[in-house]
Amino acid sequence: MTAAVCVDVGSTYTKAARIDLTSGEMTGRAEVPTTSASDVLAGLDAAVAAVGGSAGDEVYVCSSAGGGLRLAVVGYESLVTAEAGHRVGLSAGAQVVHVAAGPLDGAAVAALRAAKPDVILLVGGTDGGDAATLLHNAHRLATGRLRVPVVVAGNADARAEAAAELTGRRIPVTVTANVLPRIGVLDPGPARAAIRDVFLRHVIGGKKLSTGGRFAALVRSATPDAVLAGVELLADLTGAGVLVVDVGGATTDVYSALVPDAEAENGPQRDVAGTLWRSRTVEGDLGVAVGAGGTVAAATVEKLALPVPGNGPSAERDRTLAAAAAMIALRRHARGHSPGPGQPRTGGRDLRDVRLVVGSGGVLRHGGGGFVLDAVLADTAGGWAAPTTARTVIDRQYVLAAAGLLAADHRHAAISLLNTL
Repeated sequence: MTAAVCVDVGSTYTKAARIDLTSGEMTGRAEVPTTSASDVLAGLDAAVAAVGGSAGDEVYVCSSAGGGLRLAVVGYESLVTAEAGHRVGLSAGAQVVHVAAGPLDGAAVAALRAAKPDVILLVGGTDGGDAATLLHNAHRLATGRLRVPVVVAGNADARAEAAAELTGRRIPVTVTANVLPRIGVLDPGPARAAIRDVFLRHVIGGKKLSTGGRFAALVRSATPDAVLAGVELLADLTGAGVLVVDVGGATTDVYSALVPDAEAENGPQRDVAGTLWRSRTVEGDLGVAVGAGGTVAAATVEKLALPVPGNGPSAERDRTLAAAAAMIALRRHARGHSPGPGQPRTGGRDLRDVRLVVGSGGVLRHGGGGFVLDAVLADTAGGWAAPTTARTVIDRQYVLAAAGLLAADHRHAAISLLNTL
């Protein structure tokens, strides 16, 4: 095998790139409409053919079609294990559609059911700590008529009993290491891998995006998970902080990979829910098409000086909306969020030492990248400190997702791709 085809199946477009695995050179790239109304394999096969894919090529696929991965988190305390689970879920490429904290009651189970998650991440208690809440919530999930796969990543002393409660009701269960084994120590890797595995085994086929099992067999990860893997490799290569802003039609994603700081990890001001040095947030109300209304509303709340034009298609309107969406998403990513009214913000990111800022998304690739990133780096009124000495680039060829797909099996080729940024 001398080449691989990396395919990103999105809700609107399917993007493919053919990579020479010896040189790491991208030898072909194409975008075709995603054929989700019939069978996504039709669009996928068309994209592979368009880049010159051959029978000897290995095909790597990530997908966000059908809404991607919808995850609910059930934890113990809103500021500790539930917050830790929320952060891990986002890093796994999920859209976190619901977070519940504390012992579930009937109303909480009903709210969880209404969120329609694809997967539930059940956490709670540090290792050797509280076990009652994890076991109570496992019982509630088992008897709550949800029938949703569950990843159990809580107190090591209670995990087996919690899993047995669920498997006894024939609910698919994956048991993995605690996301928060000790206060202030966040361990995202095992849960992230488990969520990815459940996504591949239970969710992709359940989206009914394709008949038969071929599409499910091809998909390696959710698209945001692949992008974060690419961002992580890019940060390893540069040895410095990396920030990525991806502005889409419906959502705006922010990825950051920072250099760990011993004081933040172990000092008196450490975060009780742990520090996630490689992180992602997704803003479901910010976009330039379906999400344009949310962007305008959020810009008003944020009191942006940047004017947002009215309705009507135009390149200027799209650039301005994209800049507003990117600025607001970065503010939220850096400032963190509050899990409830009156509760303090958690999960904020210090981005001052970031040395590379990458822009992605259709508007940025088609001429609006400089305008958008200049607006982001000039934002001094949003309650966060922007990078001061960062280089800016646009991911015009979507190499981050492709590099993330190849990183484990073909690291040299993935590095060569990232060097083209």
